[in-house]
Amino acid sequence: MNKKILFIQPTIYDDKNKLVKKHKQYFVGLAHPLLAALLPEGWSAELCMEITEKIPYDTDADVIGIGGVGHAAKRAKDIAIEFKKRGKIVFMGGPMVSLVPELAKEYCDAVMIGDSEETIKELCHDIERGQLKPYYEKPITSLSTPLPRYDLVVNKRIGDFLPVQAGRGCPNTCSFCTISCLFKGRYIRRDIEEVVRDIEYVKSLGFKKFLLVDDNIIADPDYMLELCRRIKPLKMKWMSQCAIQIADNPELLKAVAESGCYVLSFGLESINPEALKSVNKTWCNPNDYHRILKTMNDAGIEIASEMIVGLDTDTPESIRATAEFVEKSSIIAPKFYCLTPIPGTPLNRQMNEAGRITDDNVLEYKPSKSVLNTPNMTADQVTEEYWKLYERLYSMRNILKRTIFNKRMLKRPGQTLFFFGVNMIYRAHIKRRVAPNIL
Repeated sequence: MNKKILFIQPTIYDDKNKLVKKHKQYFVGLAHPLLAALLPEGWSAELCMEITEKIPYDTDADVIGIGGVGHAAKRAKDIAIEFKKRGKIVFMGGPMVSLVPELAKEYCDAVMIGDSEETIKELCHDIERGQLKPYYEKPITSLSTPLPRYDLVVNKRIGDFLPVQAGRGCPNTCSFCTISCLFKGRYIRRDIEEVVRDIEYVKSLGFKKFLLVDDNIIADPDYMLELCRRIKPLKMKWMSQCAIQIADNPELLKAVAESGCYVLSFGLESINPEALKSVNKTWCNPNDYHRILKTMNDAGIEIASEMIVGLDTDTPESIRATAEFVEKSSIIAPKFYCLTPIPGTPLNRQMNEAGRITDDNVLEYKPSKSVLNTPNMTADQVTEEYWKLYERLYSMRNILKRTIFNKRMLKRPGQTLFFFGVNMIYRAHIKRRVAPNIL
């Protein structure tokens, strides 16, 4: 029996309900290439990354697998409906789908909840037998995977790096976080030999950079230290995300920088300690942010930050103070998200009980639109302040100040020019009222 799955990574809608399209997709998803590598004998796979491609609705694939990040959920629903009309078997997965499986099931034949490595073969065999179940769920206990099907993406319009996974999950339990909700404080790491195998393969394909996919690479410092020692001889440049505690581990920070890491993404969330307390992130100290960021920059690592707008303590004045903090910091690519009560998270339960959610249509949730009334602002006011913040920080003056006319230009000119380009792309998105994101 020969069957084919067409995996689809949906794009998103902008605020005018138009599809967001790009010339290149820089952050390539790893889920579909990995699941394609796990298909049973007799099954083949194709991949469509909608942000750069048109969806082939006339595909000869028997089965359609739709995934994507949370704010692509609405587009995923529309794609599923169209393929169902055409008589295809459709299944869906991903973080948002995993948190609202009953809602997703209204639009497809099956929902894969949580990690899918242990269930993809079962789903395929059930399709062969004509006995497809509505839900598939089996949490992974170890993270050992074959080489992802990078061949599905290398001939597409992508950036100059590929993803490689190290670990999954995070020991922290921030109340707004879907990772925390799905993994409940667990962190699972891959065998270092497997990680190095994947990096070496990416290098053999001609890439000089990779994205180390990990929800928090400092969750196991000893593991990270050994991994960096193995990465260093490969002479690759890489990016990842982690918690800010790495700045207080000099040995690990030195190893990370020397192994080729040049960008780390930090979830700073807020410059107000009380705000962090309200979302169970008390292990961050905003009063220490400037020192931490300087320590990272001094090590040769640029920071792409993520912060939240619409926390309980936020006011128009505090959001302006956030802008001033970013302007004075060494953050080269700041990003922001409206606090969103994703179903299944502790935040959602708290806000529901308080009657503060203004829109319960989760398919409309997006990082650029608040659906929470706060003690100091309505949801609409939060959204307005969100865009004011972005417009200020991505003015040409501020972009030039943190890139071209910055001392980093003398130290790392090529890298700084790259981030100047990133900032300009983000600026163009903001003008379209599209939140800069990882697509």
